[in-house]
This record gives sequence, C-alpha cells and structure tokens, in this order.
Amino acid sequence: MQFTVTDVPERERFEARDEAGALAGLVTYQLTGAIIAYTHTEVEAAFEGQGVGSTLARAVMDDARAKGRTVVPICPFLSGWLGKHPEYDNVVARSTRKVK
Repeated sequence: MQFTVTDVPERERFEARDEAGALAGLVTYQLTGAIIAYTHTEVEAAFEGQGVGSTLARAVMDDARAKGRTVVPICPFLSGWLGKHPEYDNVVARSTRKVK
C-alpha cells in the first residue's frame, strides 16, 4: 500500500494518508528556527504493520534535510528508526541524549 505524507503546519504535524485519503499515521513536531523536534509518532490501529511508521520517519527526515533543519528526535520510535538509518546522522542533533 502507498501512503502520501504531507506537512500540516497549522497542526504542527506530518500526516500519512492512504490512497482513499484515510489518516494512517502522523508525526508531531515543534519548530524553532532551523531546529525541528519530532515529538511523537502515531500509527492508526488499522494500519499497523504496513510500514506507515517507517514511511513517516523517512519523509520527515528527508523534509528536514531538504530545508536545512537540525532534527532533535524526542520520539522514541523515531530515535530507534534513526539508529538503523545512519544516512541521516548529518541532520540529527547529536549533543542531545536519547529519550527512553
């Protein structure tokens, strides 16, 4: 299944939707200048196990890179995902500790 990820700045979140437009998951954030903190990842129960979380993670990281932002991964899911994707190390703030 394909998911489309879009930034919804008025709600401070990225949303993943399926082909029918149903909300599959989201990542919330707080933006301060060039620093973006991803605070929470949520996948709707009907879409669990279909790669929504990973699709969201890749989309938000690619967006941050394209906009020259530094990422602070507060969300435990995103922190774990980034641990498996070192190609994003150059956009992650490494002076912060992982939140468990």
